[in-house]
Amino acid sequence: MVDRGLYRLSRVLSGVLSGVLLAIGAAASWAQSVAPASASASAPAWPTKTIRAIVPFSIGSTVDIIGRIVMEPLSAQLGQQILVENRGGAGGTIGTLQVAQAEPDGYTLLIHASAHSAAPASYPKLSYDTAGDFAGIAVFGNVPNVTVISPAKGIRRLRDLVEAGRKSNLTYASAGVGSATHWAAERLRLAAGMEGTHIPFRGGPEALTEVVTGRVDFMSIGISSGLPMIRDGRLLALAVNTGKRSVSLPNVPTTLESGFADSDYTFWNGILAPAKTPRAVVERLHQEIQKVLALPAVREKFAHQGVEPMPLSPTEFDALIRREIQANQALVKAANLKFN
Repeated sequence: MVDRGLYRLSRVLSGVLSGVLLAIGAAASWAQSVAPASASASAPAWPTKTIRAIVPFSIGSTVDIIGRIVMEPLSAQLGQQILVENRGGAGGTIGTLQVAQAEPDGYTLLIHASAHSAAPASYPKLSYDTAGDFAGIAVFGNVPNVTVISPAKGIRRLRDLVEAGRKSNLTYASAGVGSATHWAAERLRLAAGMEGTHIPFRGGPEALTEVVTGRVDFMSIGISSGLPMIRDGRLLALAVNTGKRSVSLPNVPTTLESGFADSDYTFWNGILAPAKTPRAVVERLHQEIQKVLALPAVREKFAHQGVEPMPLSPTEFDALIRREIQANQALVKAANLKFN
């Protein structure tokens, strides 16, 4: 049985906490901006060698696509090669652990997404501290999730899918337990009061293939990954799992418009470093990434991928992760989800 009242209360409290944390973040950012110039003058030279950026998901996943768009011009700006490495598996926790254990010198970074803050709720025995072992650098943007289904299923509206899910046990795919695609579907399922069987895959591309063929009923996937198949008719977009319509799919209603409160899910994509990475390096990376995000070529690529701006300072990014950890743990309790 689901406890929607408990879950909704947790989201309200999360919003209140958000305002407090963002205010603290703004104050911290101001304090850093007026710090003596001598502090930066004494910072060690960086970078002087190749930087590794770990993507804890498969090649072609939404996180991978967006990360590579940013890393190429960032490499040029820093004057050093950035080697993007995919270390997929276990909902992103394998690659994330690798970064948590890396030397905090600014040469090993983590390109991740909302699944990062869902991991504590999905994997109670994590070998790292999701909030404590990492320092947020920058959020690249928010990629709306879209709930898709094969046109062959004969379902044309989200309400029809929900009705079918209330009558029978539907299957829904994800890019792995604890991935953003998993949590987006769980949040929708809880809000709609429908049952279903979760079928996790190693990555988004593999999961989408099963939905296209009809072997799995539906999926909530990042627009970046789903758009090509939506455009060529292999997938039907039922709704975007957001509070407002996506500019990439303006004619597709949101899950909220479809009548399911608390069904929206923020699918951010960004970059983090090991927690003890020098603050000067974190701030330098943040500033350089902001320059990259302002480049016309990058903005055009992001628009094509459905990426929407989500500007946050490093301090605000850290606060977002802590806030989402609490919200996801509340979701697990409300939906009575069981994880090993």
